[in-house]
Amino acid sequence: MISETGYLLDNRQREAGRRFDALAELFDPWTLDHLDRLGLAAGWRCWEVGAGGPSVPTALAERVGPTGRVLVTDIDTSWLSDLSDLSGPAAGPVEVRRHDVARDEPPGGEFDLVHARLVLVHLPDRAEALRRMAGAVAPGGLLVVEDADPALQPLACPDERGPAEELANRIRRGFRTLLAGRGVDLAFGRTLPALLRGAGLRDVRAEGFFPLTSPANRELEAATVRQLRGRLVADGLATDAEIERHLDQLRDNGMDVTTAPLITCWGRRPAR
Repeated sequence: MISETGYLLDNRQREAGRRFDALAELFDPWTLDHLDRLGLAAGWRCWEVGAGGPSVPTALAERVGPTGRVLVTDIDTSWLSDLSDLSGPAAGPVEVRRHDVARDEPPGGEFDLVHARLVLVHLPDRAEALRRMAGAVAPGGLLVVEDADPALQPLACPDERGPAEELANRIRRGFRTLLAGRGVDLAFGRTLPALLRGAGLRDVRAEGFFPLTSPANRELEAATVRQLRGRLVADGLATDAEIERHLDQLRDNGMDVTTAPLITCWGRRPAR
């Protein structure tokens, strides 16, 4: 097996945009409903960590308005270049900054909301990253972390009713093998409540989201498999012919494909 380090799903690959679109369709309603219920409003100062794509930062800017502020960071800002154009009479000022949350010092100032989705699970220094994020939350502010828990439900097709689903599950096992080889904790999502409490946050709560089937599920699966095709083949986890067959089967609306459960966890920094 090829031994590599770093983020497996590189933002610079062309399939990253399709993955971001599918992730936004799947998870943005869930994410934004939580943020709205937690009180996100005009004037808030927000730090979006490891944004990847523009959908959540755009929604934050619209909600905080011109009296608020949105800082958007990622180690690769390739897909975030247009966000600065959002600033105007209806949206808050947006700053995009290249930043490694596990290694760079936190940005200056305190934030009413620090949010990260599907970021920490991929970081070898995830505990340090969470500590830095928690330290940037203003008194009374919120830390909201959303991460996957592939070990909680590891299958691509929970209803393994035929050869197509069996192949999908075998390729998903190959994907999990690649993730584990990069140091991903496949059971990370369930640990978030204890981690947030350990970081000094109060009123910690968590919920899980598990979209069982949809066109966005299939698109996310196809984009991920296309992005990892070379690694899956090189490591002997699937053949080119198997991957091509799987991609063909994903075009069938009768193919029920899911993704790992998303655990959304939040806590509040005690007021001074």
